[in-house]
Amino acid sequence: MSGRARLALSAWVATMLTACALLPLVEDVSWLLQVAFLLGMQTIVGAGARRVPLAWPLTVAAQVLVTLVLLTLVFAREQAFFGLIPGPDAFRQFGTLLQSGADDVGRYAIPAPLSDGIRLMLVGGALLIGLAVDTLAVTFRSAAPAGLPLLALYSVAAGLADGGGTWLWFLLAAAGYLMLLLAEGRDRLSQWGRVFGGAPRAPGELPTGGAIAPVRTGRRIGAVALGVALVVPLALPSLDGGLLNAAGSGTGSGGGGGTISAVNPLVSLRDSLNVNEDRQVMSVRNSTEDTQDLYLRIVSLDSFDGTAWKPAQRQIQDVPDRFPNPVGLNAGVRRSEVTTTISAANWYAQDWLPMPYPATGVKIDGSWRFEPVGRTLVGDHGQNTRGARYTVTSLDVQPTAQQLAEAPEPAPALVREFTQVPESLPTVVARTAREVTAGSTNAYEQAVKLQDYFSVSGGFRYDTQVQVGSGSNAVARFLRDKEGFCVHFSFAMASMARTLGIPARVAVGFAPGTPQPDGTVSVGQRDAHAWPELYFEGVGWTRFEPTPTRGSVPEYTQSQAPGSNIPDPDVPSQQASVGPSDSASASETCTAAQRRLDGGCASESAQTALGTDDDNDWWSAALGWTLGVLAVIALLLLPMLWRLRVRAVRLGAHGRGDADAAVHALSAWQELTDTAWDFGISPEESQTPRKAAARIVRLGHLDPPAADAVHRVADAVEQVLYAPSPRPTAGLAEDVRRVSVALRTTVSRGTELRATFAPRSTVRVMWALSARLAVLSERVSAARPTLRKPWGQHG
Repeated sequence: MSGRARLALSAWVATMLTACALLPLVEDVSWLLQVAFLLGMQTIVGAGARRVPLAWPLTVAAQVLVTLVLLTLVFAREQAFFGLIPGPDAFRQFGTLLQSGADDVGRYAIPAPLSDGIRLMLVGGALLIGLAVDTLAVTFRSAAPAGLPLLALYSVAAGLADGGGTWLWFLLAAAGYLMLLLAEGRDRLSQWGRVFGGAPRAPGELPTGGAIAPVRTGRRIGAVALGVALVVPLALPSLDGGLLNAAGSGTGSGGGGGTISAVNPLVSLRDSLNVNEDRQVMSVRNSTEDTQDLYLRIVSLDSFDGTAWKPAQRQIQDVPDRFPNPVGLNAGVRRSEVTTTISAANWYAQDWLPMPYPATGVKIDGSWRFEPVGRTLVGDHGQNTRGARYTVTSLDVQPTAQQLAEAPEPAPALVREFTQVPESLPTVVARTAREVTAGSTNAYEQAVKLQDYFSVSGGFRYDTQVQVGSGSNAVARFLRDKEGFCVHFSFAMASMARTLGIPARVAVGFAPGTPQPDGTVSVGQRDAHAWPELYFEGVGWTRFEPTPTRGSVPEYTQSQAPGSNIPDPDVPSQQASVGPSDSASASETCTAAQRRLDGGCASESAQTALGTDDDNDWWSAALGWTLGVLAVIALLLLPMLWRLRVRAVRLGAHGRGDADAAVHALSAWQELTDTAWDFGISPEESQTPRKAAARIVRLGHLDPPAADAVHRVADAVEQVLYAPSPRPTAGLAEDVRRVSVALRTTVSRGTELRATFAPRSTVRVMWALSARLAVLSERVSAARPTLRKPWGQHG
């Protein structure tokens, strides 16, 4: 095995060993076998391209093209042309699978089930890393930088894993990288000549004592480096938070603070809105019989960048025994304390803890941290709600409409933070808010009119099968089309409230579930919900419900103004329900195409609703056409690539002995005549080498140095054909190259281009194929049994 082939094999092994670090993330390991096969094909294509040899851009392009075809064959066969060539539909399928995989990553805890989307993410990611390693280590012969993509792959696996057995995966990844470095070192040493090591040996004596000195030294260095990497971290102080620790920093029980990053919790709720079968998420038992306002709040989204709402980066702390008093709530507002016991399903793994708002205390086992601004709990170091059972004490705040209407101005700092809107927000949002709330005398009346506009009088329709748009125009398009679901309604109302100077944010969690005969409330996936919270000094953050047919309308939103069209909470309107919904939240118009993935009517999450648009599909079509054009170009370049390969073989290294003289001379002569043919001088097989050389010199208008080179090659051929003991002739390859350059300078531009991209001598491929078919036909005819007439019969 050559040094470069050994290096390519080491790169394959290093990538596979590092990819093993992803095994704890999913339940099924069959994806690793797919990676092994597809990565092997990618490596073989790279080895073949380098052997031609092709320039490194063409080598990488060939590997990318083959990898894309293989991925299409595995994941998008039905959407591809002829089941193999990717087109726009195939790239849309890739996008759908990747989106589904991202949803599954956010939904499931580790180890996650191996869905098609997750499989594509694992296989495609490993192939991408493998291509980078192969390119750096083999194509560029630089194994040291190839450790960077391997480190990236390991870091992703280590950041997502729960931490068990990470030393084993590190050991495998490090061993693969050291093997790659060792293979590169052997390849470099082999280019220097013979490597000496050990004691002198007698002629014919086999080496003893194991590996040679440089190899032994490399192994010792590698062993010491691995030992240091595994042992030294044990002696260092622990560092809170990690490279991919999204839950926050700090320990679960120690003192100190930390921060919680702006991770969008709607990613983990996305599938909850998309299911066809409503699975139970939690079983809730409340100390009060009235459960129509039992909203379970996960987190608040208080940062608005014009495209999406998301949690701001906040300080987190240890969970206190008793939560601080809710911000803005004074003693004059009626309230009662409620105790709620919640049991989460064993499959439901959420980083944020669902609780009634405002919670005043929680009893739960595990590692949780408290975020005081949003009054939420977030899991620390991989903690989640899977199978959790906990008890929450909370306040049932019951303000009156008069208290909300007479609320004083909030603190300036709070107003500044929670009324910020980006400059990119379309002016129609603020204009519509002013028009809807015209005539209001206070912020409460404005808030009620906004709620009424969305849920009753504005003509909005609850529909999960809509394409609202993307970017900063999403809210404007929703106001124009007047179709959407809870995410659209809550985002729009909160945005419009902020333009009016009312502090606002969006809460994410679950609407009231379904009461059960045993007194509990069953909260299902379809109860996933989003609603706006507006701040009123003296009351605090107050829930509103703009989404029609979802949740319950708060009693305090009943307007006391004469002639108001705000619905009486005791008389349900046709648009709003005062009780939990027993039916699915999806639209009744569900097409078969919308059931193609999981059999259900897909409902969009906030990120999907505000981040998708039909116009964004152009890139997949453009990419498909680009790849198609590249495939056609590659097909057109095949003659040129074949000639490059043949020329490299004919003029490559040959033996230097007398036995190799004939092969070397005849190969050089064959290349010389084919080169002349490519430039328009057709070969004359009946002529002697000397006459054929004179003909090439005459028709090619060669200068004296090139003419001498042609005759030297011809003389070498005549020597090996007629001399009793032919001797090797030096410099034949250089003579052929000199003649090729001279012929190129004497022909027209068109002839030169044809000689490069459509060489005439490639017809020999057809001749060779025809000859092989003829030989095969003769062999078949010879093997066919002769039919003889039975005895006694005559023709």
